[in-house]
Amino acid sequence: MNESSPFDLGSLDRWLQDKLPGHAGPISLEPLQAGQSNPTWLLTSRSQRWVMRCKPAPVAQLLPSAHAIEREFRVISALHGSAVPVPRPGLLCEDESVIGVAFYLMAFVDGRIFREAALPGLTPGGRGALYDEANRVIAAIHALDWRATGLADHGRAGNYFERQIKRWRTQYLASQTTPIPAMDRLMDWLPGHIPAQARREDEVALVHGDFRIDNLVFHPTEPRVLAVLDWELSTLGHPLADLAYHCMAWHIHPGALHGFAGIDLMALGIPDERTYITRYCQRAGRDDTNAVLANWPFYLAFNFFRLAAILQGVARRLANGIAAHPKAEAAARMAAPIAERGWQIAASFSPTSLATGDTP
Repeated sequence: MNESSPFDLGSLDRWLQDKLPGHAGPISLEPLQAGQSNPTWLLTSRSQRWVMRCKPAPVAQLLPSAHAIEREFRVISALHGSAVPVPRPGLLCEDESVIGVAFYLMAFVDGRIFREAALPGLTPGGRGALYDEANRVIAAIHALDWRATGLADHGRAGNYFERQIKRWRTQYLASQTTPIPAMDRLMDWLPGHIPAQARREDEVALVHGDFRIDNLVFHPTEPRVLAVLDWELSTLGHPLADLAYHCMAWHIHPGALHGFAGIDLMALGIPDERTYITRYCQRAGRDDTNAVLANWPFYLAFNFFRLAAILQGVARRLANGIAAHPKAEAAARMAAPIAERGWQIAASFSPTSLATGDTP
């Protein structure tokens, strides 16, 4: 180990010498600002630069199915070279004896990552172009032939919302630190309000699970996505759930979770939510845009519930002393407000509310 790294760099270097073609040490590690779940490092050697994603602690301390870096590595390996841009995969190491935790390597992609959803510092035209590109990319993910890419067993087809509600309820209860009444209400409300549209057996797509503007690497000068990052929560699921998670930025105020609710979007050059959804439906070839808009509050409420469960997991890791992100405390404090916003949307659900242009 050294002062800047919690890992044994000598052990890691020896492993890379044995496993990674062309590797030439010595190596250094620099922490990268990334997601709340898995510590992320820039690994530099004399020959290459890689991004190293690690589990936050030995597996015995983690919740079941959490921090699934193995799934993440498998997805980027399957998608590399497809219509969905991802970093070039490197190596997966599941042997915790190397550095104390499982990890994988992917190629470093040099580009722009925007940490704030409102994209400060850009022109209105620049913001609009980047959001239109994000819209194109999420539609491309959902259009992908997941069977042809070898991901037919990446999840179960059918009953997506029922299974997800059950999963995140279990995860939330396992990581609960203090009661959140809004979560109890959402857990009771969601199973009985799944729209018929969301139960269609043919509505199965690869879903990213955490599609946000800060999980996209844009070209240094062009409005073009070079790589989609952070596939840990990906699975086979419902594309509208994935889209609604992305669209939560329209409902979250600036702060720890980087939304832009309450800001003048027209002045920023960012499309309003209804326009953005409609453009996605056009790209996805959906002929049920009105039904999507009418049922949108359900998809949003589901994602606020899901995000609150994720944030509760951050709170639990913080309490256990294994939180990966320097802003984990601020994110953990958002679990209750996010659940409350989700319940507010659910309680006011009207099948025609968004179809007429009103946002819940």
